[in-house]
Amino acid sequence: MATRKTYHPSVVKTQGEAGVSRTEIEVRTQSRFKMIDVGSKTPTRRYAVASGRIRVGKEAFLRIKEGRMPKGDVLALAEAAGIMAAKRAPDLIPLCHPLSLEQVVVRCDFVEGEHAIEVRCEAVATSKTGVEMEALAGVSGALLSIYDLTKGVNPALWISDIHLQLKEGGKSGKWVHPESTAQKRARERHVTRSAALNGLTVAVLTISDRVSKGLAEDASGPAVNAFFMERGAQIAAHEVIADEKAEVAKFLRHCALEANIDIIVSTGGTGVGPRDVTPEALVEAGARMIPGIGELLRSRGSQTTPMSWLSRSEGALLGRTLILILPGSPNAVIEGLLTMEPLIPHALHVARGGGHAK
Repeated sequence: MATRKTYHPSVVKTQGEAGVSRTEIEVRTQSRFKMIDVGSKTPTRRYAVASGRIRVGKEAFLRIKEGRMPKGDVLALAEAAGIMAAKRAPDLIPLCHPLSLEQVVVRCDFVEGEHAIEVRCEAVATSKTGVEMEALAGVSGALLSIYDLTKGVNPALWISDIHLQLKEGGKSGKWVHPESTAQKRARERHVTRSAALNGLTVAVLTISDRVSKGLAEDASGPAVNAFFMERGAQIAAHEVIADEKAEVAKFLRHCALEANIDIIVSTGGTGVGPRDVTPEALVEAGARMIPGIGELLRSRGSQTTPMSWLSRSEGALLGRTLILILPGSPNAVIEGLLTMEPLIPHALHVARGGGHAK
């Protein structure tokens, strides 16, 4: 059976049987573009922050600040335009997957020394793919709106520095742009995520034989610290302990019953190895288990790796303190904390005698 040749869409001249020239158009049987198939993926919580700037000049800068622009409130309309643009990203970018966005936050800030306006867009969705393009589209839409509302006062405008600052979720976990210096401020602006944990005290415990002996670097503990500090919580303690059940239990009891810490997060010792004793230490400390937390963490973790079903991550209460024991991987730690973040405030509220939400 002859194999059919394929060509780019073009006019190809061939010779007919009678020697008469004729034209044949061969259409490619395979497209040069394709939308990535994400059908086999499981939805996870995705988060992205993008930013960009527009320099508007001294006169326009002052008029925007004072509300004296011909077309009205520039920044208010720009923020609305950014939200609309984020929602319409798949309509503008051909291979961008349509997503059901759960939240879009657009902020415009004055940059005094440069007569510029900085725009940040944060996008959140539970989906099979990331929300980077939505965040970037939101920034672009807001900046173009500022351009449109300002060009009548100063046509010499300059849009620049549009970039993704950070993203979270999915198999890759957390990614931060290596040249970004503003990601912390951007995260703190996310009111929904930061306000809930603001002011809480946190104790962090890294459980590892190798780290305690100086044979390996502690990567997971600092990841926990950064997560809570970015949300306004206070790190009251950070200890490294070997995989010794009695020592771990002693630390948990001290932080919960003597120091009255709000949250204890441990990392490491949750596997099935002979030295993995963190769940047993939790029981020895006298904690009251919350089975649903472990179930949730394993279910969410399995969306990125099936090995999560072997994890013995758990959640418990000891006195009025919430304890979360997580694996020793930085990515697993951040994934677990992102999963628990919406539940932590209510868990602490109820543990201290508060009522259930209606």
